[in-house]
Amino acid sequence: MADDHEQIVVRRNKLRALRDRGAAPYPNDFRPDHAAAEVHARFGPLAEAELAAAPRVAVAGRIMALRDFGKAAFLHIQDRSGRVQVYVRRDRIGDEAFECYRLLDLGDVVGVGGRAFRTRTAELTLEADELRLLAESLRPLPEKWHGLQDVEARYRQRYLDLIVNPEARRVFEVRARVIRSIREFMSG
Repeated sequence: MADDHEQIVVRRNKLRALRDRGAAPYPNDFRPDHAAAEVHARFGPLAEAELAAAPRVAVAGRIMALRDFGKAAFLHIQDRSGRVQVYVRRDRIGDEAFECYRLLDLGDVVGVGGRAFRTRTAELTLEADELRLLAESLRPLPEKWHGLQDVEARYRQRYLDLIVNPEARRVFEVRARVIRSIREFMSG
């Protein structure tokens, strides 16, 4: 609990730093035009030459992984449909946006604009030319490898279970579809 409290204090300080920079920590003007699954479906099958000519896309999602390399970084962002990797470079998004990126944490929701390409390991990735914070996450996500192990905690903090547990999210989506189908059948 002490670790969580300390992380919350650090995240609140980062939020204050973002506000001091003039960044709106909860803007509502970013409009994604693709979901993560749509990015993979549309650009995954394309050859390198076709990817180079492909249009720019905008996606939004929660940061689930972050690997920083100084002047560049890789993020994995997750939306309702899945995950997509994002490549962020200081010289592409600019100094101001990159300094705001430095204040981001796992769990924050970001909006990303950019073009799709493949990394050396052939992973489909968006090279960001825009990166914006859409929602600061003031509470840390559960630890990556252990997640939510306590069954009671999974029920008490259902929102976290749905964020970090793909199987729980899949079951939730299937049940929601079944309930919707039953309602349509009963009303029709």
